[in-house]
Amino acid sequence: MFLCNGHGEDMIACRVIEALHEMNPNISQEVLPMVGDGKAFLKHVKNGWLAKIGTSIFLPSGGFSNQSFSGLVLDLKAGLLGSLWVQWTLTQRAAKEGKIIVAVGDLLPLLFAWASGANYFFIGTPKSDYTWASGPRSALSDCYHRLKGTEWDPWEYWLMRSSRCKMVAVRDKITARGLRNHGVKALSLGNPMMDGISKRECPNDFKRYRRLILLCGSRLPEAYQNFKKLLIAIQFIRIKSSIAVFVPLSSSAMRKKIALILMDLGFKSTYQSTGQNGISEIWKKNSLLILIGFNQFSYWAKWGEVGVANAGTATEQVVGLGIPCVSLPAKGHQFNFNFAKRQSRLLGGSVAIAKSYETLAKQVEFLLNSDFDREIIGLRGAQRMGPEGGSHSIALSISNHLSQGS
Repeated sequence: MFLCNGHGEDMIACRVIEALHEMNPNISQEVLPMVGDGKAFLKHVKNGWLAKIGTSIFLPSGGFSNQSFSGLVLDLKAGLLGSLWVQWTLTQRAAKEGKIIVAVGDLLPLLFAWASGANYFFIGTPKSDYTWASGPRSALSDCYHRLKGTEWDPWEYWLMRSSRCKMVAVRDKITARGLRNHGVKALSLGNPMMDGISKRECPNDFKRYRRLILLCGSRLPEAYQNFKKLLIAIQFIRIKSSIAVFVPLSSSAMRKKIALILMDLGFKSTYQSTGQNGISEIWKKNSLLILIGFNQFSYWAKWGEVGVANAGTATEQVVGLGIPCVSLPAKGHQFNFNFAKRQSRLLGGSVAIAKSYETLAKQVEFLLNSDFDREIIGLRGAQRMGPEGGSHSIALSISNHLSQGS
């Protein structure tokens, strides 16, 4: 049973589940998404070989209640405690049925897996020692992590050292080394975030444009606020060429609200629904071309020269393809300044943080006008994210443990 506590974690779990199923279709797999509706698993659930258990509730914080007191209050009002109790009982039941648990995320799924009494694997996705080992080290949190030698906390690596924890896989070698210094047999088997992304180059129709990819996130209503802020900022860019902005949205349910924002900012719909290349809508204003698509991220990810991005996992994936990004953090539950700062340090500065519309525009102009700097910065981010193939490696390790009866 896979236990995952976030939208990015759902995607990572899904990649590992797919790889495991490909290796051995006879392995019975089920998934318990702890945050959101588990949309990432829908296709496989419909195909009948993956079971999704538990009930989904909408958490206003998007699963980031540990980073915001107001988000925690809203989540509690939305039924967080009741949802956690249901997830706890389902995990306990799975253990009694003899199932092995794969915890994907951070402390919460790890704690649930340990408390179940079952054997478990842990895929630690959100934490990396790059966030404190590089860049400025003046913050108190940097001192705390430097003292420990890892971003993971003592209670977390204590759970990882349990005799029932059969495998710990983290996102990069530096993080695995930090955990091994605390007696955790941590492995760096690759980053599943980089799997399943199309390598298809941008169609020739758009080669005459300078190209941006706009990532506003998937958590509502924060995604709408991010979209509007980034769209306003893009209009401050001053370059000679026309600009094509690819906007892959996570759901067609966002269509109406996004259209209202575009109209409010003076964009005009061309009323073209080409159906080609996943483009659902095309909007224009002066030299700006806005291309809207739904569930097209993995198809479009490589098409931008620069990203303007207030997102989590999607930003990391774009950076992993060698595309530098610029963010404009707001005061949302997820993508606030602290989150953006941590993300920038994690990715070696390949995501620049802007504090105003004009600053974002200047940073994008710089990247578009300097091929050399764009490539060097992009390469740094790609190195931090690592190559594709992590899902297969992690699934293979899990499969080997299963075949050994551990």
